[in-house]
Amino acid sequence: MPKLSQEFYQQEDVVSMAKQLLGKLLFTYVDGKFTGGIITETEAYDGVVDKACHAYGGRNTNRTATMFLRGGVTYVYLCYGIHHLLNVVSGKEGNPQAVLIRAIEPTTGIEVMLKRRKMEKLVPRITAGPGALSQALGIDKQLNAKDLSANEIWIEDGNAYTDNEIVATTRIGVAYAQEHALWPFRFYLKGNKFVSKPNS
Repeated sequence: MPKLSQEFYQQEDVVSMAKQLLGKLLFTYVDGKFTGGIITETEAYDGVVDKACHAYGGRNTNRTATMFLRGGVTYVYLCYGIHHLLNVVSGKEGNPQAVLIRAIEPTTGIEVMLKRRKMEKLVPRITAGPGALSQALGIDKQLNAKDLSANEIWIEDGNAYTDNEIVATTRIGVAYAQEHALWPFRFYLKGNKFVSKPNS
């Protein structure tokens, strides 16, 4: 499949993009190992107007600077000092929107993923949840601010899904965002088992 175009990432509607990323193929080539799978779950973060977003109110720090770049680069940060989380920066330069990739269905390099996750057999928790996904794909801070058309981390075109095939619900772990925590900005493929909980 062809890699997604720069135009794809520069669309201004981050919620729409979070839905469009479902079914696309995320790959990494790290330490000579090729791994990847189908994106099954995403969350949208709507820049300066979104209290759950790191760049809310225009916060531009060492950590969030990557979010202010033009769409089409990665934003990888460390959560709770343990998990690396992968986000796709979207929109025009200066508009700090991003989509958190929360889960994939593994298709490529499954043996490598099992080893990285210290697991014996393929079960959904191998890549269901953003920390698990990053561990399985070898994603850490070295992959922050990488161009998504490069050869270390990239996204290829894949299936498109209709709203009927997508569950929209509230984001996870953003209670601090008050009323914005209630925005239905988390999306996942209905019926796919490679999705983090809670999934109905």
